[in-house]
Amino acid sequence: MSTTTHPELTPTQRAFRAAMSNLSAAVNIVTTDGPRGPAGITVSATCSVTDSPPTMLVCVNRSSYTHDFFVENKRVAINVLGAEHEPIAMRFAGASDVSMGDRLAGPEWEHDSHGVPVLRDAVATVIGRVADHRSHGSHTVLFVEVDAVNSRDDTGGLVYFQRRFHTLHPTELSA
Repeated sequence: MSTTTHPELTPTQRAFRAAMSNLSAAVNIVTTDGPRGPAGITVSATCSVTDSPPTMLVCVNRSSYTHDFFVENKRVAINVLGAEHEPIAMRFAGASDVSMGDRLAGPEWEHDSHGVPVLRDAVATVIGRVADHRSHGSHTVLFVEVDAVNSRDDTGGLVYFQRRFHTLHPTELSA
C-alpha cells in the first residue's frame, strides 16, 4: 500500500509528460527582487508573446516556494543561459543545498542597474515587469512586459531535451 500523498498520474498525463520531454527548450534562470525579497529559479517554460508591446511569458509552478516572490515583486529578469552555465542551472533548479541568498551572492550577479539580479554573462537577459498573471492547473503564467534587453552572440546555448541539458553551438553562416 502506497503512503504517498501524490495522486497517480493518468495515462494521458504520463503520455503528455513523455511528449513534452521531446520539446527542446532554452534554459533560463528567472530572477526577481522587491518587497518579498530576492529569488531565482531555473525555468525552461518561457517564450516570446508579442513585440507590441515586447512581452514574454514565464511559467512558474505554484508549489515552488519562489512562486509568490515573482507574483508579489512584479519585477523579473529572464537570464538565458549559455553552454557554460549548466552548474548554475542545476543550483537554481534546487539540485544543491545552497541557500537562495548564496545562489544570488556571487560575483556573476549584478544587482544595481535594474532592481533585479542579472547574470552578467548570460546569452541574453530580458528585464521587465509582470503586467499580468494567470493561474491554470499547477502553474501560473506571468506576462512580462519588457523594459530592457541585453544579448551577446559569442557563445552557445543551453537547452533541455529528454530530461537532460544539452549544448547548442553557434554555426557560421556561409556566404
